[in-house]
Amino acid sequence: MKITGKKRIVTAVISLCLGIALVLAGIFRGEAETVFNKATRICMECIGIG
Repeated sequence: MKITGKKRIVTAVISLCLGIALVLAGIFRGEAETVFNKATRICMECIGIG
């Protein structure tokens, strides 16, 4: 089954909107801070400071 151009665009727009909504939901739940803290700790361990 071949996807037409219009269906492909609609699917892309829906996927983009869903992705943005989920990122915003994570930010509002405070998960961005958690991810940043974990990334900082991992970086510090890799370069030998932490």
